[in-house]
Amino acid sequence: MDPGFLDVLEKHPENSERLRNMVSILKRGPISPYISWHSGTPALISHLLSFHTPEYINELVQADRDGGKELCSGTFLNPGSWDAALLAAGTALSAMKHILDGHGKIAYALVRPPGHHAQPSQADGYCFLNNAGLAVQLALNSGCAKVAVIDIDVHYGNGTAEGFYHSDKVLTISLHMNHGSWGPSHPQSGSVDEIGVGEGFGYNLNIPLPNGTGDRGYAYAMNQLVVPAIQKYEPEMMVLVVGQDSSAFDPNGRQCLTMEGYREIGQIVRKLADKYSDGHLLIVQEGGYQVTYSAYCLHATLEGVLNLPSPLLSDPIAYYPEDELMTTKVIDAIKKFQNSTAPFLKGG
Repeated sequence: MDPGFLDVLEKHPENSERLRNMVSILKRGPISPYISWHSGTPALISHLLSFHTPEYINELVQADRDGGKELCSGTFLNPGSWDAALLAAGTALSAMKHILDGHGKIAYALVRPPGHHAQPSQADGYCFLNNAGLAVQLALNSGCAKVAVIDIDVHYGNGTAEGFYHSDKVLTISLHMNHGSWGPSHPQSGSVDEIGVGEGFGYNLNIPLPNGTGDRGYAYAMNQLVVPAIQKYEPEMMVLVVGQDSSAFDPNGRQCLTMEGYREIGQIVRKLADKYSDGHLLIVQEGGYQVTYSAYCLHATLEGVLNLPSPLLSDPIAYYPEDELMTTKVIDAIKKFQNSTAPFLKGG
């Protein structure tokens, strides 16, 4: 918005520049020899209905025909947005199919617009279609009995959680800053007591971390909460929903991950995939709005996922001090609550 008294205005955070840097660092950075590239195809309407309601998809189609619409605060379907959303969803589906068809065990869907806030019946937080949720549903429809989703975007993956809130076939785990609900499009708070209902009770694990949580805090959360949950659940497919807006320098987040922290998360997730899902791991891109450092953090994440013996890139912004005492206390409290509440964690 232009208030009339500023000469230099910010672009909307969800713009193409952030992904241009991600593409370029993967193509020209030191990780490039370890990566092969494949093109996705746009999703069909029939694909979208595996996760989204017909009424919501019709709303998006009509908004595109009408030339655009603000679907909720800060989330604009502009000319071209619908085609981009279809391609993002289709690329996530193509990446999952790549794994399911046996062409590789690890695939990364480098897509925008993001998707993890998109609920079955409404848009939210720059998201129109839930790319990860659609890929998870494809895995289930293809015979996977259980899928685990680990979301490390700085914001709660409320759309993915909502889509599988009643199901024990999908374990959704979200590590996010403790931001709470932000309005009608995002009624979920991301609190620990949003744990699923019915058959899904206990299968939505929220990990709201204190603002300022850094590398050691995230590693503690992964090892104390995520690893034991995956060990108990034993998924046949794993999905890592990754956002670099958890970094120390992102304008849309208040967490303090650095390249080292992202690299360690990648290593942990890779070990879990190797042990429990025969190495099958889909990674889906979400947020990350600092256009240079997000690319570096992506590079580090994939270094970890690929289990490379040593870092290929040094951190250009260097050391960030961290006091994890408060974070560890919060994580210990979350662990106590989840272990006493989620039946599968109790062995029930």
